This record gives sequence, structure tokens and C-alpha cells, in this order.
Amino acid sequence: MNPPTTVQRIGQFAFNAHASHLTPQSRALFKRNILDSLGCAIGALSGKPFAALREQFDEYGRSGKCTLIGGGTSSPDQAALYNSGLVRYVDLLDSYMSPGGLCHPSDNFGTILAAADHASASGEDFMLALAVAYEIGCRITAIVPVMAKGFNHAIQLAISAAAGSGKLFGLDAQQIAHAVAIATADNISLTCVHSEPVSQWKGFSPGITGMRAIYSASLAKRGFTGPLRLFEGPNGLERMFDQPLEVNWDDPQLEVIHQTVMKKYCSLIHGQPVLEATLQLKRQHGVTSEEVEEVRCDIFQTGFDIAGGGGFGAKDNPQTKEQADYNLKYLIAVALLDDEVGPAQLEPERIQAADAQALLNKVTVQPDATFSAQYPQALNTRVTIRCKDGRSFSKEHTGFEGGLENPFTWERTVQKFHWLSEPYADEALRNAIIQQVVMLDEQPIADLMQLLAKVSPQPRYTTTHTGIQ
Repeated sequence: MNPPTTVQRIGQFAFNAHASHLTPQSRALFKRNILDSLGCAIGALSGKPFAALREQFDEYGRSGKCTLIGGGTSSPDQAALYNSGLVRYVDLLDSYMSPGGLCHPSDNFGTILAAADHASASGEDFMLALAVAYEIGCRITAIVPVMAKGFNHAIQLAISAAAGSGKLFGLDAQQIAHAVAIATADNISLTCVHSEPVSQWKGFSPGITGMRAIYSASLAKRGFTGPLRLFEGPNGLERMFDQPLEVNWDDPQLEVIHQTVMKKYCSLIHGQPVLEATLQLKRQHGVTSEEVEEVRCDIFQTGFDIAGGGGFGAKDNPQTKEQADYNLKYLIAVALLDDEVGPAQLEPERIQAADAQALLNKVTVQPDATFSAQYPQALNTRVTIRCKDGRSFSKEHTGFEGGLENPFTWERTVQKFHWLSEPYADEALRNAIIQQVVMLDEQPIADLMQLLAKVSPQPRYTTTHTGIQ
């Protein structure tokens, strides 16, 4: 008898996962990250792409009953696309760092939420399936430097989202394996999605991956089969990655949530320490944007390549949200101008404004060999501001609030949720959603979906929250 393939071992891991594998500490952290994902999603509702998606859903038909955050219903796969896109849009979602790159575990959130809604699952089952998805995606990310190999981390997302969906749909281990194989074989995502000029697809690639994953799980439930030698077979993923996938899928622990990091600035994760240092210098020394002659940012090589003008392209003329949140020059400039980097700083009108464009051209980003050697164990930067009157201020900064050394507390996450969702939900609804997350493992997922359907799809409430930055 042949030994099980990698995909079959992943299927068995997902099938075997049990609620008892979630420790009280892990449950608390999952609730934190779930509330964070909901805040990110609600804060993105007025983004133009989501009106376009609703138009497309109308054109293609909305036969399903899965709830869209902000109201309305659609099919499970369309809900996966929509809700996943919301979580990613303002670039405030969680991350997992490894020597080979990173992934965003909450890219799974919208898909697993749609699958739970479709399956009329309990909150407990939703949390377990999400934990399975987090674990699978992060375990692969820890082993394979996916982006360095030329691929986008939506590859491992196809695996994790299909496995989590399959578990919610009641698939057995072999069916989950087939769901994973089906979803992944046609989801070979390329890292060029991050290259300049960065397009909308960087943010919506996870959504379309989730859309395929949830659909693949439904096909597997009906007997469709996929290539079970997805990794080991001729021209499989092991050949693409040029390495085997040496993961212990017999380990039932669901503890990777403890290694996730969170954001307080609308920026790629590599920009978090940069913006924290920039704003500390600005506030400590009372620097105004008009006084700035030059800014220099030294950062690790990966941060330089992705967002500083290195391997992924020049960062001299951002025009769109997608270009701005992956542009350290713009992010530093707008932080100095506005004293914050939130959703408002990613609006095209702000990005294209003359003051932002002029100041970003005074910013230089360079790689630092010492910082590069310490990445990703440490996210280091040095920001130096030189003023027109000759004053110069410099700060070397390691880590950031939300990182492993200084993680977000539940209370801080609640503050972030209120900041992002205040324009779309009154205080009573916001507090009800928070309480529902607190009690998530004791209530049906339908209770949470009913609350999310009441959120306004457009800003309608006066905002008084000062943010968390």
C-alpha cells in the first residue's frame, strides 16, 4: 500500500482537528484576530471595488443566502470573494512572518466565514475551521520561501481555505484532500502581483482564491477528485518550489495564532516600524512637513525590495491606493503631513495631492545589511529627518506595536475596531458585534451574520474616534 501523499496528510490533519485542540489561550487570541478582521472588513465597505462587485453579483445572479458584510446575500463563492476582499482592502490585517517570506492568515477569514454561513455552522465550528486554515497556511509559509521562488502566497491560501471549507462542509479526510488538490492545481499565483505599477489584483487575489477554494470543497463533497500527487507528482509543487514540504502533519496543535502579528497603520507589515519611528520623531521634535529638507529610511532588504524602490520597481509616482500602501516614500511623507496613516491616507485624492507628491520625492529608502541579516526575527529600521534649518533627527527602531514583542491586547483591538467601524455602525451595533465575538464559541454563526448584515455599506455616522496611532 502506497504511503499517503502530502495532500492526503493535509486532509487527514484537517479532518482530525477537534475543538479540544484549541487551548483557552489560543481561543482568546483567535477572538482577538477575528474582531480585528471584522474591523478591517467594515472599514473598507465604502471602497469603490465593492460597489462594482455587487453590480457583478447582480449580473451573474445571487442565488445563495450567504450574508455579505454590510447587507445583502449571495452565493457562498461570491460571499467568499466579497468578504475576503473587504478584510484585505485597507491593508490592516494580520500577518505571519517566516525566513522565507510571509502570509496573511486572515486572508482565510472571508472564505471560512462564508463556508460557515452556508453550512449553518456553530461559532465553535467556525473558529475551529479558521484555526485549521491558519495552521495549514502558516506551516507551509514557515517551510517554503514562496515569494522568493517567484510565487504569491495565494498558493498556500488555496490549500488552507479549501481545507477549512471542507471541514465545515463535513467532508471526510479523503474528500478534503481532493478539495485541496482541486483548489490548488489551478491557483498557481505569481509574485509579480506585487510589482509596480501595483494593481487592484494584489488585494483581490486572495478573494478569488477563496472563491475557488469554497467551490472546490463543494465539488469534492459531490465526488469530484483532484490530483492527489499535487506536491510529489511529476511537475508538482515540489518541483516548482525546488524542495520537499517537510511538515509534520501528525502534530494536532493549533497554536500558530500565537505567532501572528497585527497592524495599526494602513501599510504593508514592513512599514509598521518605519511609520512608528517616523511619527515618534515628528511628535518628539515638533517637526512640520514644511521644515523637512530630506528624509532617509534604512531598512532590511525585503522591505526595500517590496516597498522602497528595489526589486519590485520604483516608488516615485504613486497614484492609487494599491501603489500607496506598498510605498515607503509615500507612507513616510503622508505620516509627516497628516500625523497618521489610516484609510483616509489611502484615498486617491490624498495620494495625488501636490503636498504628498512633493514630500515623497524628498524621501530616500536604502537597504541596510545589518538589518537584513536580522530579518524576519527583527524588523529594524532607521529613520533620519534633516530639516531646512540644519537640525537633524534620527531614530533606530526595532519592532512595532502589534509585533510579537509588543502584541495587541484585546482592549487595543477593540479600540481599533471602533476606529474602523464607527462610520458604518452606531455604538450599540458595534458593541453587539464585539460581544458576539466574545461569545462566539457559544453561539451559532448565524447570530454574528445577522449583526454584520445591519452594518451600513456606506459611511453614515458621525465619527469621533481619534484612531489608535
